[in-house]
Amino acid sequence: MKYYDAIIIGAGQAGTPLAKKLAEAGKKTAIIEKRLVGGTCINDGCTPTKAMIASARAVYQARKATELGVEVGTIKIDFKKIKQRKDDIVEQFRASSEKGINNTKGLRLIFGTAKFSAEKELTIALNDGGEEKVTADLIFINTGAKTAIPDIEGLDEIDYLTSTTILDLETVPEHLVVIGGNYIGLEFGQMFNRFGSKITILEKSSGILAKEDQDISSALTEILTDEKIEIITAVKIDKISQDKKQLHLSIQSDKTKKNITASHVLIAAGRIPQTADLGLENCGVKLDDKGHVIVNEKLETNIKGIYALGDVKGGPAFTHIAYNDYTIVYLNLIEGTKYSIHDRPIPYCMFTDPQLGRIGISEKEAKEKKLNYKVAVLPMSNVARGIETNETLGLMKAVVDADTKEILGAAILASEGGEIMSVLQMAMEGGITYDRIRYCVFAHPTYTESLNNLFMKLDK
Repeated sequence: MKYYDAIIIGAGQAGTPLAKKLAEAGKKTAIIEKRLVGGTCINDGCTPTKAMIASARAVYQARKATELGVEVGTIKIDFKKIKQRKDDIVEQFRASSEKGINNTKGLRLIFGTAKFSAEKELTIALNDGGEEKVTADLIFINTGAKTAIPDIEGLDEIDYLTSTTILDLETVPEHLVVIGGNYIGLEFGQMFNRFGSKITILEKSSGILAKEDQDISSALTEILTDEKIEIITAVKIDKISQDKKQLHLSIQSDKTKKNITASHVLIAAGRIPQTADLGLENCGVKLDDKGHVIVNEKLETNIKGIYALGDVKGGPAFTHIAYNDYTIVYLNLIEGTKYSIHDRPIPYCMFTDPQLGRIGISEKEAKEKKLNYKVAVLPMSNVARGIETNETLGLMKAVVDADTKEILGAAILASEGGEIMSVLQMAMEGGITYDRIRYCVFAHPTYTESLNNLFMKLDK
């Protein structure tokens, strides 16, 4: 049995920086990774998808160039080159992360699958064979999440894609059916549509982006539909089958039955925590009914000294939240602060084109909470910078407190929507009210400048 001061299970975007900082603070530390350093973000999520989305946007911009008086001729894509560029970026990021671990004094990287054998003991099935047992006073679970596979008849008998395996495709799908009309499914759907695939998106709710406000959902639906993406909502999938050449889906929507023939199916209907194989029953750590590790506001489980960070603990499943989990745990344990996850901002951005940047509460949530609120909406077709750059799709929307004039939340469906949202997030963090932004001096001509016009809508 090898003893460490701290052990981290999972080298993701919370686990890796935490391991390095603990080791630098003088703690004998080990980090265990069963697959690839970098976690979902670097290997299967943010990094590869945003690299490929950049290529897809270049295709779209080339097709739109004639609207700006630019003739580009025949547009062709080299999908192998697109994939290679993506792979090279992933390898660069992963290698840098792994190098950082290996160069940190007092930190050991172990490749293997960890399982609790007692409260503070782990048995590691090493990737290169054999087994090792380790123990520590502090253990951090950072095992992330994986694709949830829905219960659909015939699904286990076909070669379906997930958000991980779709990144390994060598050719563009002829007809890709995406099961799930939320953030992951919409990004992949639009991207492959721009590469030349026929896309059908199946969503069980009455509209895509079911958690967002109806006007945001409707606006993005119109944008995607205009790009010839088929969106079918209120869907129940009865059965999926496969012959030698194609996949066949039997669905129902609005009491109408329909058969769809496709070349590929992508499962993007949610994610589940990777806790099933951790042996948590051997250490007493409690899970919720969906398998997430239950933590308190300081990210500690019900067992003292065992913490959970990132997607495995539930809540907002974003890289930046996992990274913030690391900072909270490190600062509290090593520097004696008292940070918590209570009331922290939850910004996020969906990288469709246009982007959807979100911060704070939606209009739907404000209504549910029975707040005294007002809403400002500005179509991007009325934004000078958007008109000048030919980026007029989408809208800016903000929810404000009618009494205090505080900004409660914003949804920016626009070119560079994430950047515009971040300006409003900083205003919210600093307590800057909407009336001050209404008359604030921004550089002209920028997208942010149009926040003047957005809050001008509240003058009446």
